[in-house]
Amino acid sequence: MERRKFLRSAGLAGVLAGVLAGGSAPAIVHAQENIRWRLASSFPKSLDTLIGAAETFAKNVAESTGGKFTVTVHAAGELVPAFGVVDALQQGSIECANTAPYYFFGKDEAFAFDCAIPFGMNARQLTAWMYEGNGQKLLREFYAPYNIVSLPMGNTGAQMGGWYRKEIKSVADFDGMKIRIGGFGGRVLAKLGVVSQNIPAGEIYSALEKGTIDATEFVGPHDDLKLGLHRVAPYYYYPAWWEGSAQTTLYINAKAFNGLSNEYKSIVRQAASDSHVVTQARYDARNPAALKQLIAEGAKLKRLPKDVMDAAFKASREVYAELNDKNPAWKKIYADYSRFMQAQYQWTPLAEGSYDQYMAAQKL
Repeated sequence: MERRKFLRSAGLAGVLAGVLAGGSAPAIVHAQENIRWRLASSFPKSLDTLIGAAETFAKNVAESTGGKFTVTVHAAGELVPAFGVVDALQQGSIECANTAPYYFFGKDEAFAFDCAIPFGMNARQLTAWMYEGNGQKLLREFYAPYNIVSLPMGNTGAQMGGWYRKEIKSVADFDGMKIRIGGFGGRVLAKLGVVSQNIPAGEIYSALEKGTIDATEFVGPHDDLKLGLHRVAPYYYYPAWWEGSAQTTLYINAKAFNGLSNEYKSIVRQAASDSHVVTQARYDARNPAALKQLIAEGAKLKRLPKDVMDAAFKASREVYAELNDKNPAWKKIYADYSRFMQAQYQWTPLAEGSYDQYMAAQKL
């Protein structure tokens, strides 16, 4: 049985109900037919894991509806620019998108909760908050004025701290540095003297090569190798304190989503959930080999100095205090997010952390 042919929930339940009642099996999907959606991604085709989340989603929807509900996936720039998907959804020119919500922190800093905030939750913790905490509920309320319904659809896991032309020896080295960084990690880095820029994935290499920027972060070994960043900036630092995990999200135009039958809504939710799991698994499976290749090709792997981590942590708390004072949406969501994270970090190091630490020291 193919994993992605997950004809379950209302569809499969309907088939079983009909058979058990002694009747013939009805059509698996019957409430609506011939739905066609366009999905605009914020990612280029070359980044197979990121745009792959959208492709997995589209495949799931088509398979579970017998091809009656199709989603065409369009890479960044094909329908709208990488950072134009929110405006396009609000205008109704596309039905859905897959993106990293922190790209839109300029509209409201609270967008970042749907992706990553500096010194935030790891991937498992964020997924727990989304599905079993108040994450999705709070974000649905936040997105309502933007005419958006959101669903988690992937997570990169903890990211790397980026590529630098020069070695970082202390926090003082960041003063005056120009760094490409997504989300509002750049706002925290600004307190360390950094000039941050938000550049789409497809333009990062040329900006670094030309010296427009001094350093860049993106995701991790698998994606970074595809972008070839090690060829123009050899120092590869970890961890990305601004992305202890980074969730990618399915944005749906609210009118398009609400126009679906309950059966199709269920299929969309399940398709996104499956893609969420698959995307994170792809990163975990592919990053180890990619890291080995990067090192073999000259990448110099280094850990960020402790004074950098400490200074960034202090700066992040200053930024959050400022946002609590001026942004009601941020304050409301952060209160719940931080409570959930505090409980998670009381538990995670006890079980997962101690086990991982022991296993990492063994000869496997």
